[in-house]
Amino acid sequence: MTTITRDSLMTLEAYAKIRKSDKPLVIAHRHLRTVHLGDHVSVQFEDEQTIRRQIQEMLHIEKIFDEEGIQGEIEAYAPLIPDGQNWKATMLIEYPDVHERKRELSRLIGIEDRMFVEVEGHGRAYAIADEDLDRENDEKTSAVHFLRFEFTRPMVDAVRAGAEVKLGCDHRNYPAHLSIAPDTLASLAGDLR
Repeated sequence: MTTITRDSLMTLEAYAKIRKSDKPLVIAHRHLRTVHLGDHVSVQFEDEQTIRRQIQEMLHIEKIFDEEGIQGEIEAYAPLIPDGQNWKATMLIEYPDVHERKRELSRLIGIEDRMFVEVEGHGRAYAIADEDLDRENDEKTSAVHFLRFEFTRPMVDAVRAGAEVKLGCDHRNYPAHLSIAPDTLASLAGDLR
């Protein structure tokens, strides 16, 4: 687990040179770490690599090169890097049709708190959601949530030893669960120590 610092980031010029050529690797890594839960929810598990790329992209897009601005981006995104005892993820609720999305987001209020990871032989670890700010109101939930799944030492040991792990949701309007694919689980197990 690497700490992202200003000095560890590429300059705007250096990043611009590799941005396009590096994109297929970035997409493949993101794809490996994404779990689709049903037809409308995807969970993108973050790691140092995904967050480093996000910071570099924000610096590039916004043309941020001053020390204070760079530090601000690091502070905004670094909390999404797992610390060895948890998984952190971005959850997306996706409905292409705007009317259906509006209707479903009102039906899915609280979904972020009903997301869980279940390690074989252990109880469910429910998500701690949206620690930065509340992302829903009385009328609807947000289409994007940030989740943290905390693990006990026995759960960490079980995942690292190859236990089956399920991702699920027990919200009354979106019940779903599935076993995380072996290649994805192997990548996620690398986040634990």
